[in-house]
Amino acid sequence: MSTSRLFVLSLAALTLGACATQAPPPVGKADAPRTPTELWRAEVKSQPQEIRLAVHGQGLSAAQSDALADFAEGWRAEGGPIVLRAPVGGPDAAAVARSTEHVRGYLLDQGVSNADVSVMGYDAKGDRAAPLMLTRQQYSVTVPNCGREWTNIAHSRTNEVQANFGCATTANMAAQIANPSDLLRPATMGPPDAQRRDVVLDKYRKGEVTAAAKDEQASGAVAQAGK
Repeated sequence: MSTSRLFVLSLAALTLGACATQAPPPVGKADAPRTPTELWRAEVKSQPQEIRLAVHGQGLSAAQSDALADFAEGWRAEGGPIVLRAPVGGPDAAAVARSTEHVRGYLLDQGVSNADVSVMGYDAKGDRAAPLMLTRQQYSVTVPNCGREWTNIAHSRTNEVQANFGCATTANMAAQIANPSDLLRPATMGPPDAQRRDVVLDKYRKGEVTAAAKDEQASGAVAQAGK
């Protein structure tokens, strides 16, 4: 066989092989379910939580303090940015400034991060009773409704999973999630234990064992009863 004919046949074989090769999946296919259990997913929905507070230049009322305490508790559970909007062109400007600072200071005293609180104004359009508006995003998990798509599993001729397969597992997990925002982003790390760190470093410098003492009850040894 001539060299030119061999080259043509080789080129044809490579062309056919390229046609038979599957093309890479289009963009976005990475989110498609890879296993039957992934057909059911716990969906996280967000909606704004907003409270409106009357402008009290002399300080917060008892009802306002209670509302802010509940608002801060939700932030501690979920985190995220908080927007405090103050009316402009409505109530007395000095009273608005004092009331805004009271609300912001109360949130900081409740443990809200200073970096997560932003203050901005909005046009009150001359409304003398325009309130302060405090907003953040709160999250909820949608639990799938299982049990509606079961078929007769004794007559499965295609050897495929049921359409409802995996739904109960996802529903149970979704019902137990305390903080839905954990499904969207990692939880914020707590502060390090400086005292424990000092103890470990001190032992390390002395060449001592830095690990905690072994707990015999957690050794996993099998009881030898009956000998």
